[in-house]
Amino acid sequence: MARTLNEVVIVDAVRTAFGRAGEKGIFWKTRADDLCVAVLKALLARNPKVQPKLVEDIYWGATNQVKEQGGTIGRMISMLADWGWEVPGCSIDRMCASGLTAIGMGVSTIASGMADILVCGGVEHMGHLPMGFMRDPHPRSEQVMGDASAFNMGMTAENIHDRYPQLTKAKTDAYALECQRKADVAIKAGKMKEMIVPIEVELLDGTKIKADKDQQPRPETTLDGLANLKTPFRESGGRVTAGNASGLNDGAAAVLMMSAQKARELGVTPAMRWISSGVAAVDPRVMGIAPVPATEKALAKAGLTINNIDLFEINEAFAVQALYFLDHFGMPAEDPRVNAWGGAIAYGHPLAASGPRLVAFLKGLFKENPKARYGLTTMCVGRGQGYTMIWENLMK
Repeated sequence: MARTLNEVVIVDAVRTAFGRAGEKGIFWKTRADDLCVAVLKALLARNPKVQPKLVEDIYWGATNQVKEQGGTIGRMISMLADWGWEVPGCSIDRMCASGLTAIGMGVSTIASGMADILVCGGVEHMGHLPMGFMRDPHPRSEQVMGDASAFNMGMTAENIHDRYPQLTKAKTDAYALECQRKADVAIKAGKMKEMIVPIEVELLDGTKIKADKDQQPRPETTLDGLANLKTPFRESGGRVTAGNASGLNDGAAAVLMMSAQKARELGVTPAMRWISSGVAAVDPRVMGIAPVPATEKALAKAGLTINNIDLFEINEAFAVQALYFLDHFGMPAEDPRVNAWGGAIAYGHPLAASGPRLVAFLKGLFKENPKARYGLTTMCVGRGQGYTMIWENLMK
């Protein structure tokens, strides 16, 4: 039986504040699954026309699916949120793009008519479950990926510098400084308040606080300070530092998705419409270049060019990776369409939560820029992958 694809829309997107991983982090004594519960509850509280019984599935990204992020966390969190037993769920891993892949799978499910309403998102508690925790790589992994540097994301960023020497450390430091500046302006202007779900948490010393602000941003950053940071991935001649890379972070984010028809039936106003997606794979030793072919695929599928995109949300795992993207497409490093509120260098990168965070930022920027028609969310992925999604602004 022939079927037409359903239009897929985003109704809402929320996230926790992003904390620093480790004992000094705001979520050190908070479980990953409790972060998920907070965003699920907030998402439906903000959208009362969508009751839990209407949610047909949960697709949940988690890179390290062990301990508190194991046991099919995507299924458990709806029950922990008191949604009952009837909401199914699953867990998805595409490393850094686990959450964005969850959204992409949600698009496919709704477009094909298999469901009308989904909640998609992701979580990563890098304080409790550090990158690589409890992994056992195949003995041939290093061989098939090229060399040992493919396992170390900082080294893959150094490799990009090697292959593209025009992307200098001075340029990455300048880009990082601008990221911190934009984030500071956005935070002071209250841009994060609409999307961040406040959570009461207990700190290491027993103090209880309301976690409603991102912990990672460093507005005091200076170029001199960035220039003097250590290059831990390559002691001699290195260019990648803690200042021009994203941090290790804890956080969760969730997106409410549905078919356009269901939104009309419920009287819900959608924020953005899915246009196209692209996923690509490259040499794992330079994984940060993969958003380029992923974006080229997404643009081709949409029948668009890079000049049609009004807003870009690029996950800045490393400044050099973002600069490679901009350089390839002939865009200036200071392009105002790119990460207008700052990116992951300032806010942090809690792996599977970062993709939904990009969508939340784009939703906010669409609302702020009603003349913008198309927006793009893209990220690089460990082991040499890239994932891009293109969206249309419905808040005009």
